Amino acid sequence: MKSFKIALTIILLFTSYSNHSQNLHGIKFLGSERNQICQKFNQAFLQRPREVRFSIVKVNASLFFETNDENWFKSLLTSNDDGLAIDIVPKDRYNCGLEAVIDTQIKGFLLEPVYTQELKNGIKKVGNKYRVLVGRIPQGLLNDDLEFNILFLSNQSLCQYYVVYDLEAYPWDLLDMGMYLDSLTYNTRKIKPIEEEGYTIKTKSLKFIIPFEKNKSEYSQKDIKPLYDSLRLTDFNIKSIDIRAYSSVEGFLERNIELQNQRANSIANALQKFQKPTIITHISSSENWVEFLNDIKNTRFKNFQTLSKSDIKAKLVGSTSQGLEPILREHRKAVVQLELERKDKYKNMTTEQLVINFNSALQNEQLDEAIKIQNSIFEKIKGQEASPEVLRKMTIPNQAKYANFMNKNSSFKYLADGLQALIVYNELLELEKIVPKDMKVKYNIVALKLKLWRHKAIDIDETALKNQIYVLKNYKVDNSLISRMMVNYHIIKAENDMRKRDYKNKDISVTYIDNNYSKFTFSDFDYLSLAQFFSYYANTDLSVELLKDKVNTIDVDEDLLFYYLNLTIINTKLTNTTEYRAIMLNAFNMNQERYCKLFNPFGEGGVTFQLLEDEYLRNTYCENCITH
Repeated sequence: MKSFKIALTIILLFTSYSNHSQNLHGIKFLGSERNQICQKFNQAFLQRPREVRFSIVKVNASLFFETNDENWFKSLLTSNDDGLAIDIVPKDRYNCGLEAVIDTQIKGFLLEPVYTQELKNGIKKVGNKYRVLVGRIPQGLLNDDLEFNILFLSNQSLCQYYVVYDLEAYPWDLLDMGMYLDSLTYNTRKIKPIEEEGYTIKTKSLKFIIPFEKNKSEYSQKDIKPLYDSLRLTDFNIKSIDIRAYSSVEGFLERNIELQNQRANSIANALQKFQKPTIITHISSSENWVEFLNDIKNTRFKNFQTLSKSDIKAKLVGSTSQGLEPILREHRKAVVQLELERKDKYKNMTTEQLVINFNSALQNEQLDEAIKIQNSIFEKIKGQEASPEVLRKMTIPNQAKYANFMNKNSSFKYLADGLQALIVYNELLELEKIVPKDMKVKYNIVALKLKLWRHKAIDIDETALKNQIYVLKNYKVDNSLISRMMVNYHIIKAENDMRKRDYKNKDISVTYIDNNYSKFTFSDFDYLSLAQFFSYYANTDLSVELLKDKVNTIDVDEDLLFYYLNLTIINTKLTNTTEYRAIMLNAFNMNQERYCKLFNPFGEGGVTFQLLEDEYLRNTYCENCITH
């Protein structure tokens, strides 16, 4: 598992200049002669591998230029008059009390440039990065919210102006391949901040939509019974229920949220009446702006897309509301996700007695009963009522007809504790000798082999492993699972090639991943993992392409949505489109405080407050976030 904090940069090229009472320290601001004077610099810059990164790091009052490639940085410095300068930008530049942001080339306070000799002599290795001092923050600015833009100079002339921005980091890993027990079982990880990383073993879940009638706030057991019967929950109990309730956008926000909470609670209460075990319930409510803005695109109301939320609500009355009702009624709904657990007739039996009964069932060849008891023991371990060590007390004869029990015990041991991967891998290799054609055992061996290779726990022959994956077709492993394994194969290979600075082969693997990930379905964690993979390997455009359809849905995971905003909100061509506005409104409705934090300073939880150069974003920020 890896996590990365990624600093990216925006190139801004200026053709006009306002000195704003600045000391320019002899820097020349070029016009039409830029291409000629900056030719050598631009050529070196264009030859920069996409994997090369740089940023400005603040240590107390000192500012350091930091990069992961010393040789590339030095290649920019070909004459004594090449160098860097830092523009210190205060957030006060974007104060909402100002009528407009003044368009100036130097946005804040320009520090004196640092040139070639001082840069080359001063650069030092810090960890796996290289740093060189490029200036200090003036005393009068130390208590302000600040960001630090980079001026790249050639022959004392400005060739590139960079704004650094930040991407939020999450844990990420290989795409989940699961392990075969009775069926394919996933060690499903939830998207959480790095410090709250965790996972659960997923058994079964269902997701569906319940429409809301306009004037109805209560749902009874009678209303829900046809749905419950259609789910065929005879063998399962509902463990938890997550309800995201959505109102149409007309009317008062507070009343809409209150009504949706009533509706959602009535659904949860009706479902609870079908079973005795308590259902863990989570409910959230919001207005359905994303579908509203998307659905009016091709109607006579499409001009509403450019209005503010308050202006839209003011128009949604009388005949206008009636005219839009065929659209609005589709927006009143609940997206319901049920996490299920199999009904367990041995639930109240102690673990010790379950082990005794399991061993006895095997001795008496009661294999169907033994399977039920084994699954009950697994439930005890998942619920932390028993230690995984109890698996050692289960006596399973080393014979082919008991292979399924041995495979399940070993595979579950890994699902419960990933640190057992190598031990379980070796156990399954021994089991394969007994059942050399068993599909489940072969699949589990390859899944573990990929994991172990990723963490450098075993040496592998890349060609042999690739062949081992494709051979699974002969054992009727679904093609989508094989495609997922091959994508993971290339994720690992790309990482290894990256470490060797073999960018050509790394790019080949990234291209393979991009061409093949559409062949199988994704969990939310898979979406985020692959998006972060693409971004880390300097393919942000592929991350955007991966997520763009996902983020246009009302039930998108919050972290996925905000990760997409991190990737795209610096693109002014996008931010001014009505499609992007729907995505931002979805994010704002989902978590207003988090949306406003996007405009915090770089390094303090924000992307960059310099997003507020965009008039639309600044108006949105000042309208909705000024009190945060």
